[in-house]
Amino acid sequence: MANPTIKKGFSEHLFEYQHVEQKKLIASLSITSIVLVLELIGGYLTNSMALLSDAGHMFTHVFALIIGLAAIIIARKPPCHHRTFGLYRAEVLAAFVNGLFLIVIVGIIVYEAILRLLNPIEILGLEMLLIAFIGLAVNVVSILILRGSHKDNLNIRSVFYHMFADAISSIGIVIAALVIMYTNWTFIDPFVSIGISGIILFWAWGVLKDSTRILLETAPKGLDVDLISDDLKSNFSEIRKLHNIHLWSITPDMLVFSAHVQIDQSKMQAKQEDVISKINDYLLQKYNIIECTIQICTENGSEVCNI
Repeated sequence: MANPTIKKGFSEHLFEYQHVEQKKLIASLSITSIVLVLELIGGYLTNSMALLSDAGHMFTHVFALIIGLAAIIIARKPPCHHRTFGLYRAEVLAAFVNGLFLIVIVGIIVYEAILRLLNPIEILGLEMLLIAFIGLAVNVVSILILRGSHKDNLNIRSVFYHMFADAISSIGIVIAALVIMYTNWTFIDPFVSIGISGIILFWAWGVLKDSTRILLETAPKGLDVDLISDDLKSNFSEIRKLHNIHLWSITPDMLVFSAHVQIDQSKMQAKQEDVISKINDYLLQKYNIIECTIQICTENGSEVCNI
């Protein structure tokens, strides 16, 4: 028999959580959009490749924030007869798209930086410094707005890493501006751009890896079916074998488990329904598996489990 169980109140809690995150993303989007325009104008007026590359990175923030907002709005739609898990994975897909988009941006920045190395031009260091300070301040504010939420949501984490990486790049631009002001070494500007690209690429790879793992329905990081199977057998003497075991994620915090369980009737001390309930509770408490479907097989029916 099958017994699916879902963590009580999880959907309601997630809906409220997403509403709060939506407000945070809107606040961050407003601030970031203003600085994007400022850096584009400043980079053009000062001839700073580093500032323009940071504006390009800032544009990815705006793009990421818009995608993140759209994903939250979509994900808040409830499950129905043909969307049985809802649209929670819209946020995972948003993170994946953001990661791909960043790789494209990296290619563009590196290409432009190489052209600037080959064809250097004069850079206005003081103006570049002032605008870089403004960009840094905005990134710090955005990081403070999103801090904490990035731990529980891959979509928010992708945006948070955008901001964190850009804060580091803004520090690099400040240093480059100071060097240019006092030494006139304009070649430092495209080198900083390439360094910023490395930071972006590192972030993009991490988010792509995490989102791809979920979209391909592989086991969550740090878990596998053998580990859980051995754990269940060691804690439940009634379990003889487990077959057809599946473990995957809907989102990073929504784990799903299913299995065919062969029961040793001689060790049964409670009803099958009670055993299933205890297994479900155990998986929820230890592994945060919010949905679990267990099919019980008797010893004589074990061949059914192997299908």
